[in-house]
Amino acid sequence: MSGLTRIPAPEGVAPATAYTHVVTGTGRFVAISGQLARDEDGKLVGEGDAAAQARQVFENLRRCLASAGATFDDVVKLTFYVTDMAHMPAIRTARAAHIPDDRLPAASAVQVAALVRPEFLMEIEAFAVIAEQAEQSQQAE
Repeated sequence: MSGLTRIPAPEGVAPATAYTHVVTGTGRFVAISGQLARDEDGKLVGEGDAAAQARQVFENLRRCLASAGATFDDVVKLTFYVTDMAHMPAIRTARAAHIPDDRLPAASAVQVAALVRPEFLMEIEAFAVIAEQAEQSQQAE
């Protein structure tokens, strides 16, 4: 169970609709580098297809989180780097498959001129905090 607190509408701040303004928690911090739409062999998934790329990126994020003993429940912040803001609906759809609307992390979306290669449409990084309870139960195993 996540030990995070989400504050979607701090006093005096307009409510967020696709993210949470503030997420707090205590525990072990996990930083996941920006993930691209590459399969396990490093090959591009979904050339020209934002939805396919978003699904692959979120699968890569899931695997990276799992390697640190975390899940999407532990994510406190996502940063979306996109070559076109028109890709955001596809990203939100892929995110919804992993993170329910009532558990949205803080988020930022940035349109960039380019990513590492022109065929990549997005790169997404994540920050997570693994709750102290989860830490202790993992150490006991």
